[in-house]
Amino acid sequence: MYNPAHPGLVLREYLENISVTEAAQRLSVTRAALSRILNGKAAISAEMAVRLSVLLNTSSQMWLNMQAAYDLWQAEQRNHDFVIPLSQPLPT
Repeated sequence: MYNPAHPGLVLREYLENISVTEAAQRLSVTRAALSRILNGKAAISAEMAVRLSVLLNTSSQMWLNMQAAYDLWQAEQRNHDFVIPLSQPLPT
């Protein structure tokens, strides 16, 4: 799997000619909250996905799928030093 872009970067492209302030007003969120998403510092929540779908005439599922792909890839890149014991041995 490749390194998926944070959905905030994709959102930047959708908002190309709209200022962050105007977009935040239209989404009924603070400028700071939207800025954190656009800068990859915050995730897109289900509520934000719905707001974006209405504003941009997109699918809310699209935004959540992008966020999930990004989150999963990030998690898979970290070293995992835990061991999960199996309750039973695997059949051979």
